[in-house]
Amino acid sequence: MSFEIIRGDITEMKTDAIVNAANSQLMRGGGVCGAIFAAASAPELQEECMRLAPCPTGQAVITGGYHLPAKHIVHTVGPVWHGGGRGEAQLLHDAYANALKVAEAAGCRSISFPLISSGIYGYPASEAKEVAETAIRDFLQDHDMEVYLVLF
Repeated sequence: MSFEIIRGDITEMKTDAIVNAANSQLMRGGGVCGAIFAAASAPELQEECMRLAPCPTGQAVITGGYHLPAKHIVHTVGPVWHGGGRGEAQLLHDAYANALKVAEAAGCRSISFPLISSGIYGYPASEAKEVAETAIRDFLQDHDMEVYLVLF
């Protein structure tokens, strides 16, 4: 088990899976989501996502990686920040935990995450990073996976 925080472009990670900070309808969006869809460069990705939607906040689903170096894309929906009083920390923790579970169930031995919810969803980056680290370390206590948190 290993966990590393790095700077880079998640679409270039050569892990078994990369994580998309998705919206609940699993539609191509902006930010990390848009970059992943663009790099995958496959209309089939949106078709696959449409078959799996909707995905509730805190949950995760998995698709193929198409033209990415990663074999899979795990799509997880983080919470929109409303000041911290609406269970955002637990929902964000769940998004990481469920993404890890979905990846493990698909046989992934390595995974790369963006800082979920810290872009257009407005979650403060320092708080989002704390939640990410806690969720990943919690998972790694009982599971063996190589995990990267990729900061752009």
